[in-house]
Amino acid sequence: MYPEHLVAPMRADLTVAGFQELKTSTEVEEFMKNQKGTALVVINSVCGCAAGAARPGVKLALASEGKKPSQLVTVFAGVDAEAVAKVREYTLPYPPSSPAIAVFRDGELVHFIERHHIEGRNAQMIAQHLSATFDEFCA
Repeated sequence: MYPEHLVAPMRADLTVAGFQELKTSTEVEEFMKNQKGTALVVINSVCGCAAGAARPGVKLALASEGKKPSQLVTVFAGVDAEAVAKVREYTLPYPPSSPAIAVFRDGELVHFIERHHIEGRNAQMIAQHLSATFDEFCA
């Protein structure tokens, strides 16, 4: 587990962009049970690819023109273990991955970006990938 004072800026990177944090398995279950429309779920992380590509790419995609998910939520790997474990149940059959980005529609996983699809790519590449995904799955 990482100390909260170290991860606070990394949490804020997404919450100031409109993401709701889910910190417990109960919060994840409630969200998924009631999820309607399209949801973007970011499994946040302290790693460099989260800071350099995943979070900036997500924010760029959300700032661009075009379709957007109706709900934005995040869980933090290495900090909110219970919430992350529950989200990972919903992203099966994909193995645990952080950072990772999932798109759900009406509670069903429709797209998943694993860490190995984030590493080695820049924020613009992640944003382009997400924008195409939003065009496909968002209303």
